[in-house]
Amino acid sequence: MRWFLLSVAAVSIPGLSPVWADEPKPLKVGIIGLDTSHVTAFTGVLNDPKVKPELAGARVVAAYPGGSDDVEASRTRVKGFTDTLKDKYGVEIVDSIDALLPKVDVILLESVDGRPHLEQVKPVLKAGKPVFIDKPVAGSLADAIQIFDLAKKHKVPVFSSSSLRFAAEVAAMKKNDKVGDLLGCLTYGPCSLEPHHPDLFWYGVHGVEVLYALMGTGCESVSRVQTKDTDVVTGTWKDGRVATFRGIRAGKSDYGMVVFGSKGIESQKINAGYEPLLVEIVKFFRGGPPPVSAEETLELFAFMEAADESKRQGGKVVKMADVIAKAREEIAGKKK
Repeated sequence: MRWFLLSVAAVSIPGLSPVWADEPKPLKVGIIGLDTSHVTAFTGVLNDPKVKPELAGARVVAAYPGGSDDVEASRTRVKGFTDTLKDKYGVEIVDSIDALLPKVDVILLESVDGRPHLEQVKPVLKAGKPVFIDKPVAGSLADAIQIFDLAKKHKVPVFSSSSLRFAAEVAAMKKNDKVGDLLGCLTYGPCSLEPHHPDLFWYGVHGVEVLYALMGTGCESVSRVQTKDTDVVTGTWKDGRVATFRGIRAGKSDYGMVVFGSKGIESQKINAGYEPLLVEIVKFFRGGPPPVSAEETLELFAFMEAADESKRQGGKVVKMADVIAKAREEIAGKKK
């Protein structure tokens, strides 16, 4: 009892602030999918003894490798990233998601292949573990809808985002007084393709994420022009604003944006980094609201799905509502 009283006094006496009194509650982080460089980058930041205060207490402790044999970017990298987490960072490697869940408080779903995300996240949601799903949130719009429907059913917080959304340049542009009211934008970035995913889901998602960070929701229709080296996808918002994503597959490739406003036009390259995203993830894991709503994430994936549909129709304008309705019909058909 005396020790307890002394401990309480040590916390409450002015001028005395023991380190342990200010430390955030430890947060055991688990990873599903070790086939992307994000897992070593994220773990390197979170498990750094000198981690910034906003990330303190969150530590990657266990992981399940996963992997997709038919995706080269997964098959050829999963062993290397697994070995790095185990040997360099001391992360425990387990052989199933079921074995992972009891060991951790929260989940980073990092599988580079979006197709298995729906099945991988099901046991996570049933276990009630908050989860961040890295891009792409799924391998189809229908799967993305089902993920967020299940999260709502199980009352488990989920969010997904590209790191570019939280880049300092994007945040600054949204507050740029020289722009005034945002009337539209052009975003651009690398847009390599992967045959098992809708075209923009694989890498174009980064530039589309920036587009939505600037424009917000409300897109009604989409059209697309594609050549071997370039994609140009244009959306029209219900308030009349227009935004375009340019996907680059040849020549100089960079991330950036041009913003058109009531006062001026501003352009800016974007330097992608992981720390701003991780700060948002940790705040979310500690009980904060999802920094990106399910509604916005589903709309931006519908935007990319509509771009594929426009391509199939030779560049015709495609209504977002039609694409979403088709995905819902697909889900209903599978349940019959």
